Amino acid sequence: MALTRRRVLVVDDEPTIAASVAARLRAEGYTVDVAHDGPSAMARVAEQEPDLVVLDIMLPGFDGLEVCRRIQARRSVPVLMLTARDAETDLLVGLAVGADDYLTKPFSIRELAARVHALFRTVERAAQQHAHPSTVAPPIVLGELEIDPAQRRVSCRGVPAHLTPIEFDLLLHLAGQPRTVLPREALLAHVWGWADAPGATRTVDSHVKALRRKLGADLIRTVHGVGYALEVPR
Repeated sequence: MALTRRRVLVVDDEPTIAASVAARLRAEGYTVDVAHDGPSAMARVAEQEPDLVVLDIMLPGFDGLEVCRRIQARRSVPVLMLTARDAETDLLVGLAVGADDYLTKPFSIRELAARVHALFRTVERAAQQHAHPSTVAPPIVLGELEIDPAQRRVSCRGVPAHLTPIEFDLLLHLAGQPRTVLPREALLAHVWGWADAPGATRTVDSHVKALRRKLGADLIRTVHGVGYALEVPR
């Protein structure tokens, strides 16, 4: 799908934020629609069938969590959730109802655009793997961690883990070079396609934190000032 034909729906009850996000995404080549509450968001989804939704969690009418539930009940659409709260419970609920990634306010518009790009790349990668299954890497087993690239599934100690598309791509990249310290900048370039972005390493940090929460605090080792390494039993 050509970049210029991708349609993004931005849903935020703060007009200034919605306008800023929409302007940046239009500058990136997307077609952008805007809604400011839950009911109008669902109306736009029905009318426009967006390829991705940027969705604030706090909305009038009904909130972003309910919007996300209703969107995913219609068809699978990537959702980037925006929240003014960073409580772990809020983030986990957002992911549980079908969000693919999240940003906590305040955020940089540049980082949001990079997250949107990354989600689209993940969707494309999954579609290519589905169309050409012979190109998909075989399952990876590292100690109690199992990663199935073909089905994009992960389990740890036999327990399935629900990862966002970007979390999965980050884990898969780390698992490709276990015990090797990979710089944050290299991870940003490979997983997010975001090179030469000073200050953007917090994006990597937040996703590593999420992986530790879901798979175990000792799975990924931090090398301060450098990056991260996936730790597995020898």
